[in-house]
Amino acid sequence: MLALVRALTYATVFIGLLLVFVPGQILEARGIARPPRIGAVELIGLAVLALGAVLVVSCILTFALIGKGTPAPFDPPRQLVVRGPYKWVRNPMYLGAGLVLLGAAVYYRSLALALYDAVFLLLTHLFVTFYEEPHLRRVFGQRYEDYRQTVHRWIPTWRS
Repeated sequence: MLALVRALTYATVFIGLLLVFVPGQILEARGIARPPRIGAVELIGLAVLALGAVLVVSCILTFALIGKGTPAPFDPPRQLVVRGPYKWVRNPMYLGAGLVLLGAAVYYRSLALALYDAVFLLLTHLFVTFYEEPHLRRVFGQRYEDYRQTVHRWIPTWRS
C-alpha cells in the first residue's frame, strides 16, 4: 500500500509539471486558448490524450502493485516489471506521456506543443539509453537482458 501512495505522489508531481504546467505555460506564452468548438480534430486530440493517460495510469499502478516501487528514478520498482503494459513495450509510461502531449498538441492545434513533445521524447530516449537501461542491466542482470531481447524499447511487441 505504501508503494502505491509513493507512486501516486511522485506521478502527480511528474504529471503536474511535465504534462500540465509546462504545456500550460507554452500555450499561455503563445496566446492559445481552448478551442471555441469541439470538432473532429479536437475529438481526435482528446482520444489520443485519453489513450495516453490510461496508459500512464496503468503503468503507475503496475509499478506500485507488481514492482513494489514507483516511476521515480530515485524510488524504482524492487522487482523487474514485465507484466501489464510492460509485456508489450519496455517504456510504455514514456510513450503514454508522449501521447498525452501529442493529443494536447492536436486538440489545441499547437505546433509549439508538438515540438515540446518531440523534445520530451528525445530527452526521454537519451535518458533511457544512457541511464535507465544500464541501471536495469546492473540491478536485474540476465533477467533484464532476456526481457530486452524479447520486448522492444519503443515499438510494441504484440505477443501473448
